[in-house]
Amino acid sequence: MKNTKTVVYLAFFIALQIILTRFLSIQTPIVRIGFGFIPLVLSCILFGPILGGVCAAISDVLGMVIFPQGTYFPGFTFSALLSGIIYGSILYKNKISILRISIATILVKVLVDIGLNTYWLSILTGKAVLILLIPRLTKTLIMLPIEILLIHLLWTCLYSRLKTQLN
Repeated sequence: MKNTKTVVYLAFFIALQIILTRFLSIQTPIVRIGFGFIPLVLSCILFGPILGGVCAAISDVLGMVIFPQGTYFPGFTFSALLSGIIYGSILYKNKISILRISIATILVKVLVDIGLNTYWLSILTGKAVLILLIPRLTKTLIMLPIEILLIHLLWTCLYSRLKTQLN
C-alpha cells in the first residue's frame, strides 16, 4: 500500500509541476519565471534525491510532449534530474533549516540554472553565454530569496501533514 501512495504522490507532483511550469509562469526566450520548483522540492523532501530527480525529469519530458514549447533538448531534462538530486540530497530526512534550504537553492541556481541551463540555451540559440547570462543572473537574484522563503513556509506548513498521509 505504501508503494501505491508513493506513486500517486509522485504523479500528483509531476502533474502539478507541469501545470505550474507550463501555464503559471512568465516565459521569454531566455528566462522563465515561475513556481514549478515547489512540487519538485516537496517531492525531493518527501521521497529523496533519486525519486525527486526522476520526478523532475519525467515532468520535463511529459511537459514537452504534452505542451511543446520549442524544440526538445535532453540537456534540460538532465538539468531537471540534477536539480532533484541536489534538493533531495540536502533536504531529505533533515530538519527544517533556512541555512539548509539556502544551500540547496543556491547550489541549484548556480550549478543548474546559471551554469548548465545557460550553456544549453547558448547551444540552442547560438548566442554567446555572456549575452544570456545577464538576464538570467537578474532573474536568479530576484527569485532566490522568494524561493528560499516559499520552500521554508511550505516545508514548515505541509511536511508533517504530507508525511502522516504517506505512513
